[in-house]
Amino acid sequence: MLNTKPLLDKKVLVPRGKDQAKSFSQQIARYGGIPIEIPLIAFRPIENNQHLQDCLQALSTYDWIIFTSNVTVETFFSFYKKEEVNENFPKIAVIGKKTAAVLNELGLPVAFVPSAYVAEVFINEFLPMIESGTKILVPKGNLAREYIASSLTDVGALVDEVVIYETYMPEENKLRLAQMLAEHQLDILTFTSPSTVDHLMSVVEEFHLDEQLKDSLIACIGPVTEKKLLEYGLTVHASPQEYTVNEMLHCTIAFLEKTQD
Repeated sequence: MLNTKPLLDKKVLVPRGKDQAKSFSQQIARYGGIPIEIPLIAFRPIENNQHLQDCLQALSTYDWIIFTSNVTVETFFSFYKKEEVNENFPKIAVIGKKTAAVLNELGLPVAFVPSAYVAEVFINEFLPMIESGTKILVPKGNLAREYIASSLTDVGALVDEVVIYETYMPEENKLRLAQMLAEHQLDILTFTSPSTVDHLMSVVEEFHLDEQLKDSLIACIGPVTEKKLLEYGLTVHASPQEYTVNEMLHCTIAFLEKTQD
């Protein structure tokens, strides 16, 4: 049984934006920690372009549309109004129950959700549903991997990828992050995507904070994010088997309790 306050007074970096940070911070506080919200990642829709318009106009010709995140759903429906959805809207596949929940709130049924929230599992479980010639649309961010599209193309699917948003590091957060690292004010660093790792490390390198980084416990979600951390030569102290914030915090707590024994 977990101690009810296992993160007592630990300052925990929350790298998500304001809209996504609330429940994350609440969980940290529930365990006695102090959430420090410094968004390392933000998103903005791309400028409308011909390729995007062509995909939207041809939406009824696709058999499937794949949404990989809440951001992808929200951005897509800023270009394509929910009111325009009809019976010819493609079947929907997602990565993750939260993404499915967002679509359900919009009144859209989800036909496929994988058992684990990672692209490799998605592909393994989704491929049996795909035939040669199946037409699939994959809206994505500018930094997203091509793994899903290339894997589907390899089995004969006709895949159109369309970039609908770009990922960036908010400039206003760089100095605050650098100051807190320099003053050893972050006990636990959490990472929710490879981009959050890249953006934090860009600040570490710019302000020469490599030594200060060694004082922090590092936790992450997912094997791709863990791989990115290892590429920077960082030690990953907590990486759960289930890719959720709650499990990442439980894994972090388990590491802390183990080291305190």
